[in-house]
Amino acid sequence: MADADDDRRYVLLDPDGTGSDQGWVYVIVAAQTGVVYQVQGGGVGCVAYAQEGYLIPVFGQHLDEELREIFVGELKGQGARGLDWPQGLLDRLRTAVALDIYGSRNRDDLFPARLVLDESRSAEIDEAWVPVVTPDGPGVLVWENSD
Repeated sequence: MADADDDRRYVLLDPDGTGSDQGWVYVIVAAQTGVVYQVQGGGVGCVAYAQEGYLIPVFGQHLDEELREIFVGELKGQGARGLDWPQGLLDRLRTAVALDIYGSRNRDDLFPARLVLDESRSAEIDEAWVPVVTPDGPGVLVWENSD
């Protein structure tokens, strides 16, 4: 929650929780933009997450299917913050987040660019909130929480 001296703008992604029948996936690239994107994550824990930056939509249908299989199927919707990831499940997560994005501040980048799981921030991984590395630096991959 913002304090009285905070002049940033807050944008709640999927504020009514209706999402879409085809799912949605975004990358929030960390940057000082004055805009903070908020999302509910953590499965049934309903954790509020926020990241200042800029939003890049990830285009395609049902891009969150494997992510849901991991977090809702394997992990039973209980969230994953601080989880000691078994190697096989971590490999699946690496593959699931290796999505192509179109958007970068560096116009010399080859398009599309592939996201990479940011394993240096693995303690932050949770349902609907996965740290990634983008062509522009750190970010988070977000999608509709299962709760």
